[in-house]
Amino acid sequence: MIYPIILYGNSVLRERCKDIVPTKVDVKTLSEDMFETMHSADGIGLAAPQIGISKRMFVVDGSSLDSEEMKGFKKVFINPKIVDESGEPWEFDEGCLSIPGIRGEVKRKSEIELSYFDENWIQKKECFSGMQARVIQHEYDHIEGKLFIDYLSAIKRKLIKNKLLEISKGNCDVNYNVK
Repeated sequence: MIYPIILYGNSVLRERCKDIVPTKVDVKTLSEDMFETMHSADGIGLAAPQIGISKRMFVVDGSSLDSEEMKGFKKVFINPKIVDESGEPWEFDEGCLSIPGIRGEVKRKSEIELSYFDENWIQKKECFSGMQARVIQHEYDHIEGKLFIDYLSAIKRKLIKNKLLEISKGNCDVNYNVK
């Protein structure tokens, strides 16, 4: 099932999400729906609040990128917790399905250690680096109620203020369903 993507301005994107209780959510079906929704919008990551569900879950799939590092990087993260962030911060031009048409340079640490459950409720603890770490941090921010635009300079935020207002009204040109 393809969900509409929640746009900037909807309060669910600013909520700190609640943990998922294993018996309360069918995470296998939800993750399949999230992957389908993400792929239909040409994304590489999608967090539950971006489809209106305030739960600590996100999916990533970097296989569409022309990158050896991201090839085969397809995972489901349930109730994730960043254990550690390290390495040199590096800047990269980020965008977001919930904020279409806006991009910005965001500085993030190059390495993270994450504990999480997969879609089979198997607990894992893994280290990620480079682009994998960046995508995870971006999606993790979503479940914390943060957006990539929060990292932009005050001047850049002022420059995009009107575009954000238009997005919040649903005035954006995208090839996927939005809400």
